[in-house]
Amino acid sequence: MKLEQVKTSKIEVREIEWKGPFSWTGYENQNSLDKIPNTEGIYLWTFQYKDGYLVYCAGITKSTQKRFRQHTLEYKSGNYTVFNVSEAEKGKRVEIWHGWSYARTHREEFKERKEEILNAVEEQLNSFRVFVAQAPEKRIRARFEAAIMNNIYDSKEPWAELADRGMALSKRRKDEEPIIIKNISNVKFYGLPETLEI
Repeated sequence: MKLEQVKTSKIEVREIEWKGPFSWTGYENQNSLDKIPNTEGIYLWTFQYKDGYLVYCAGITKSTQKRFRQHTLEYKSGNYTVFNVSEAEKGKRVEIWHGWSYARTHREEFKERKEEILNAVEEQLNSFRVFVAQAPEKRIRARFEAAIMNNIYDSKEPWAELADRGMALSKRRKDEEPIIIKNISNVKFYGLPETLEI
């Protein structure tokens, strides 16, 4: 009888340390939080929720300072979705303005409601609690971002409906070995498990 050789591989495990909460850039004086460090890596936009933080969106960047300036411009141009913050902090999705394709085809409505929408933008940016983690490898960042968001999309928790669903995600390819990420933080996250396969 011929024995077949079985290939066994040990899955790589990496620890990622999350720092924060930080203020959205430019709102430090309003919420008394520290400024986001300029990091090459991945970031989380969260709302305060129960005894921790509810992940609304994960993103990747080579420079958090530049990226957050871009995000602020997009919010103030009406291109991003804006929520009722008090409802978001309960894990409920109540939109004041829907961004993305709706925003592109409803510019007149945005102009008519501009003051209301921009006031809501100010409240939302002030309320965001931002967390960052260093991840210098571009491909690992992309895989990590996709794993975080897909984990939320797959969740049956009611708060999962709040998550941003207009993202272009680049999950692990078939030719890439899986990696287990251990998320290290001194706060509780809703939407980011302690371990996540990317």
